This record gives sequence, C-alpha cells and structure tokens, in this order.
Amino acid sequence: MSTVSLCIATYRRQERLARVLDDLTRQTRLPDEVVVVDNDRDAGARAVVEERVRAGSPFPIRYAVQPQKNISLTRNKTVELASGDWLAFIDDDERAPPPWLSQLIEAADRFQADGVLGPVEPVVPPSAPAWIRRGRFYEFPRMRTGTVIPPNRLRFGNVLVRASWLRGAEPAFDPDLGLTGGEDGDLLSRIRQRGARIVWCDEAIVQEPVEPSRLSLNWLLRRALSGGQDFARHSLEGRYGAMSASRRTLFFLRALAQALAAAALALLALPLGRHHAARWLTTLSANIGKLSVFWGWRYREYA
Repeated sequence: MSTVSLCIATYRRQERLARVLDDLTRQTRLPDEVVVVDNDRDAGARAVVEERVRAGSPFPIRYAVQPQKNISLTRNKTVELASGDWLAFIDDDERAPPPWLSQLIEAADRFQADGVLGPVEPVVPPSAPAWIRRGRFYEFPRMRTGTVIPPNRLRFGNVLVRASWLRGAEPAFDPDLGLTGGEDGDLLSRIRQRGARIVWCDEAIVQEPVEPSRLSLNWLLRRALSGGQDFARHSLEGRYGAMSASRRTLFFLRALAQALAAAALALLALPLGRHHAARWLTTLSANIGKLSVFWGWRYREYA
C-alpha cells in the first residue's frame, strides 16, 4: 500500500471533529496526512485543527475553508489538497476505532480493489424514544468481507478509494448535487461504471452517534425521500442498467404501487406499534421521492 490521505469535510461540528481527529492519532496504521476542509465561511474548525497541530500531531494536517455552502465543492477541495495514492473519507461526526484504517487498507490489498467501503454503526442515545430504538432506522445492510458492492448500496461515510479514480478532468463530486445530497453515491456509481472494483470490509467499522435532531419521524421521512430521489435518478440515468421508455414506465408504475401499498400498510401496522407504522411511512416517503423525479423536483437536503 502506498500513501494514504484522510479526507474530512466539516461544517460547524467542532466538538465532534476534535473527537475524530483524536481517533486518527490512535490508528494502528496512521494516515500519511489528514485534510480538513471547512464549509463554514467563518472558519469555525480552524481552532480545532490548530490546537492539534500545536500539540504535536503524528501526521501533517492540511486545513482550508470552502465558503460556498455546497458539500460537493467541499469534498472536491479535499481531493484537490490530498496528495496520497489512496484517499480515505470519514464524516466529521463519526468515531474510528484504532484498527479501522489498517482494515480498509488490508482489504484493498487482499481483494485487489479500487475502493473499499465499511459499515457505519449508529449509536442511538438511551434517551431516544422507545419506538426509535425498536425500529433500528439508522442501520444499513451489511455484507461479507470481499463482496463486490451492488450499485444501489454505494455510499460514503466510511470509504477508501484509489486516488487516480477521483483525479481527472471532471469534478469528483457533482456540484449540482451539493445542496441536495446524493453526491457520494453518484461518484461511486460513476467510477464503478468506468470499471472500478469496489468491495465491502465488514470489519472496518466506524460509529456514528445519532444526533438528537435526527431522532424524529420528520427526519426519517426526509432522509427516505432524499434516498428515493437518488435511487430514481441513478436508475433513470442508466447507472443500474439500460433504461428504455418501457422500463421507465414500469419504474414509475412500480413506485406508485409501492407508495399506495405502503400508505395502507402504515395504517394497518399502527396498532402493532409506532415503529412498524413508521417503517411503512418511510417506505411511502422513499417512493414519493422516486415519483417526484419524474416531475423534476429535488429535495435540497443541505439548503
């Protein structure tokens, strides 16, 4: 394995950024550098970075501000500043156990991969409502280590990518998606179409404390809506296979049928527990998201 740059895009999460930077100093395989790009025009994260530099960080830390509110532009700046042969990405609200980076690197070598994704384990606070804890809404499917990841399960938050796939004429992350979200899956699906081999490493776990603002049905519905829009847009663009006119029609009708079924099942499930009804409501919201792509509406998650 050659050099590895660790990239973090951050926005007004100074305390959590401090924790993940401290986690990185305890990695069994240290990154060769860490790149932090702040999407806060007031440079709120600068003091956090400078404090770690003064304390004697075991790796160089590059810091820059990207003032325009746009997650894609911010992540593109991390790619621009990073010098490593491989780029690892972790969110500014996640926690990385000591073996994390070495496990991603070992999986890339073992499975001759161009990219490796690992699980993000949600940490739901004990104060969360009971129906939230029972519903397990923040968990994502996991796979056996070495599995080539299906195109509809590609996401960031815990990923290692060969830098050569991200450096080129076009921006790595699409700026047009910088306020809507979905720029991460868009990037990974594009490089996969170009031939990148992206595999799963189930041991390379990071943890994500679930913020209080996300412990609500409203947030779950908005996340499902955004995810449905991303899936529909990628599908209609042919990322998951050729999309003819008849397949577009079938996609629309299937989403409509699933939305109607989910609405009915949400009502029927309510007596069984709020978490069951909420699960069907998120399915309804996801399919509304799919349908909304046909009339050109996009939910601006980061606006």
